[in-house]
Amino acid sequence: MSEGPIKTRRDGHVLEVTLDRPKANAIDLATSRIMGDTFAAFRDDPELRVCIVTGAGEKFFCPGWDLKAAAAGDEVDGDYGVGGFGGLQELRGLNKPVIAAVNGICCGGGLELALSADIILAADHATFALPEIRSGTVADAATVKLPKRIPYHIAMEMLFTGRWIEVEEAARWGLVNHVYPGASLMDEARALANHLASGPPLVFSAIKEIVREAEDMTFQDAMNRITKRQFETVDRLYSSEDNREGYTAFAEGRDPVWKGR
Repeated sequence: MSEGPIKTRRDGHVLEVTLDRPKANAIDLATSRIMGDTFAAFRDDPELRVCIVTGAGEKFFCPGWDLKAAAAGDEVDGDYGVGGFGGLQELRGLNKPVIAAVNGICCGGGLELALSADIILAADHATFALPEIRSGTVADAATVKLPKRIPYHIAMEMLFTGRWIEVEEAARWGLVNHVYPGASLMDEARALANHLASGPPLVFSAIKEIVREAEDMTFQDAMNRITKRQFETVDRLYSSEDNREGYTAFAEGRDPVWKGR
């Protein structure tokens, strides 16, 4: 386990990233830069297939921007590092599954960090909010993402009012995938990560690139790019050993052995 405000732990093909900045796991500019370097290293390491991001302790996942650091001189438009704020939401080419294990209060930029993951698991005491409206600023990434993730009217209410929602409501609106007792949250996240890590990494890469790039395309344009192998990850998949292994394993009635090549 590494030290500092960002602690990392490798377990086979899985990387765990824990935000650990007492008292509340808020993110300042220096921490954001470390997070960006950490997630970029995960992206670029062929041995790592899945990432879990969580917060230290049982009370806070992340409240977002460190206002005390801002008061001390951190500029809101300062250098957040590769990947933008929190290292995930603007990180280019991240074509591997990311799981957010929300272990407590998740608000502001912390909710934006969770929204940057592909799957969100939450402890049964987690709470969520976008309180930026109360400080006269905009939750920029959440304003873009949240209305696409949950019903529009619910997202707009959260953005306009800054109200808190309990985890049960978050699950009802589809903001989180699953809710678990706090004591078992990381066990469940690790079990899911290991399940994903045993799957076909090149297929996961293709899924993530298609979902990301197709967002601004018509259905037919996206389909044309897939069938013509104009997505880099799709072209790599269809030319890979893993692609042939999938067909061969099915024909032979055995489990496939994925190599990521």
